[in-house]
Amino acid sequence: MQRINVATVFAGLLLVGGHVFAEGVSLTNENIQGTWALEYTKKSVKSEDAFKREDTWVFGKDGTVTIKNIPRDGSYYDQLPVQYEVEDNNLKIAVLGRAGRFDKFTLINKDDKNMTLKARFGAIYQFAKQ
Repeated sequence: MQRINVATVFAGLLLVGGHVFAEGVSLTNENIQGTWALEYTKKSVKSEDAFKREDTWVFGKDGTVTIKNIPRDGSYYDQLPVQYEVEDNNLKIAVLGRAGRFDKFTLINKDDKNMTLKARFGAIYQFAKQ
């Protein structure tokens, strides 16, 4: 009986340890701060069609994010700053003009220079640190 329990605990540690290793660095308020260039988006992880992007997301120490250089009608604009928060490897960004509403992103992978997020409906956002 004791051997089975030890084997179960060991197998559980391997599964949890493998999961942590696969994700790399966790997402925190401190390591997301700065300017991130959105390189491309995809409709899903399995999608091969990547859409090149030109906007940059600037995460401030004050808990706000400003999305800059958003293309529209042959020119570019900057979105006003909105609040963001990081919680359990998830990023929540307030929706401009909609109090209490958030766009939610789940961390797929992150290191010092790259970050990949998955949006609520499966879209993939690939960023590079500037």
